[in-house]
Amino acid sequence: MRIGELSARTGASRRSLRYYEQQGLLVSARSPSGQRCYDDDHVQRVALIQAFLAAGMSSRTIALMVPCMTEPNMNRARQALTAMNQERNRLSSTIDSLVAARAALDHLIDVNRNFLANVVDDQPRTD
Repeated sequence: MRIGELSARTGASRRSLRYYEQQGLLVSARSPSGQRCYDDDHVQRVALIQAFLAAGMSSRTIALMVPCMTEPNMNRARQALTAMNQERNRLSSTIDSLVAARAALDHLIDVNRNFLANVVDDQPRTD
């Protein structure tokens, strides 16, 4: 199948598919005229790539797992698991940082609300 059909079957844009190839996530055969040719295995590969991307993984990290996707074995599966665990730890750290930033922002919002509650017509309250 050509890139347009792979795009239609997977929902990935042609541009994304070319990017996946550029990053080494997907490999196509070429016709004599140079057009990309794919088979049904590529549909599954694109779905897997999209699942990893949706899980927050970078294309660089996904590329580390391509050998396991291509020819799975115990060693490659262990390497993929290590990469996924590292990615999970990175995401957890980012989430922790975002939660701390939200808490700091919530505090600043409270300070601002308290200020506004004590101001009447641009004049501080004098009780």
